[in-house]
Amino acid sequence: MTMTTDTTVDLEIKNQLLDECIRVQTDFVENARIAMEDAQESANESQGAIEDKFESFREACHIQRDMFAKQLDEAIGKLSILKRIVRNKVNDTVTLGSVVRTDAQNYFISVSLGEITVDGEKYFAISPASPVFQAMAEKGKGDTFTFRDKSIKILEVL
Repeated sequence: MTMTTDTTVDLEIKNQLLDECIRVQTDFVENARIAMEDAQESANESQGAIEDKFESFREACHIQRDMFAKQLDEAIGKLSILKRIVRNKVNDTVTLGSVVRTDAQNYFISVSLGEITVDGEKYFAISPASPVFQAMAEKGKGDTFTFRDKSIKILEVL
């Protein structure tokens, strides 16, 4: 099977989107890990202090550490989803890994990361759990879907 130039360009856009999402998500993972370690370090430093005075501080540090640990777990989970997306697959219908261009805006079905710009074009990285994905799931080029009382036409699915 030989790829057309259009398919190669489409896959390049998908790969750039995926690379950017992985970069952003890797930053989230690293920042959450650092914040969690800092909170744990602060709690550990208070261990030798006068117990009553610093007990609530240490407890607050543990709560903060647990919050960052949860964020870290979520960030690692999202990164794992991104790494499962097949880079060289052009999709015919809207599914995980699809790049979707509509007459309203463009989407990359991956994880919720918000706006990503590739080659000067804006895409919204959204998860399959998002309401807009639910409205367009399994639809293809030329299909329409309704989201927030607006009819949206799918111009292209990559």
